[in-house]
Amino acid sequence: YKAGLDSVAMSTISVPEGQRTNVTLPDGSNVWLNACTTIQYPTSFNSRERFVILKGEAYFDVKKNKSRPFIVHTDAYSIEVLGTKFNVDAYPETEKFETTLMHGSVKVTLKADSSQTVILKPDHKLSLEKGRFVMTKVEDYNPYRWREGIISFKDATFPYIIHKFEKYYGVEIRIENKAVMNYRCTGKFRHSDGVRYALRVLQKDVDFQFVRDEENHIIYIK
Repeated sequence: YKAGLDSVAMSTISVPEGQRTNVTLPDGSNVWLNACTTIQYPTSFNSRERFVILKGEAYFDVKKNKSRPFIVHTDAYSIEVLGTKFNVDAYPETEKFETTLMHGSVKVTLKADSSQTVILKPDHKLSLEKGRFVMTKVEDYNPYRWREGIISFKDATFPYIIHKFEKYYGVEIRIENKAVMNYRCTGKFRHSDGVRYALRVLQKDVDFQFVRDEENHIIYIK
């Protein structure tokens, strides 16, 4: 979504690893940004529409304004909103694009094929799989509690969890023990407890040791 941006003064907020932040947009809408997330938005919204450009994960609580739609642009699709609460997971490097609706109504349109449009219902999530939209009911809201500093996994692979730990705790973790790669884990971790505690909790289910290289800030899974 680059057309028309040249004449608009934009604000950019980038959240580093290990952090999350809360932003109030010019219209009073509230956004939580997860780690490794960037959002761009005009310093003031025009009278026709409100839009933001998102790379990463964010939770939106949008101020209702029927005459000015609110649009979230991601690499894969755009989401049009009237007034609602929803979570968008759109980290470009993972190619996992998910929109989860808590309240209200959103319309999701595929960037590559604008004829693919879905109106999402509350308590449902829309995923992009092989270029097609797939809608499923949300049974577990724990994954969206990252705003509270809670990291939740359900039957996730060990490498996936470690990758998430790197992002949430802002550390580099290298897996040298290949035996752990096939493990799947379920658990809930607090950001405030820190990465050492989280790894110790994982050790109850998975047989591994970890060593921290303090000088280079790298944790090795052995």
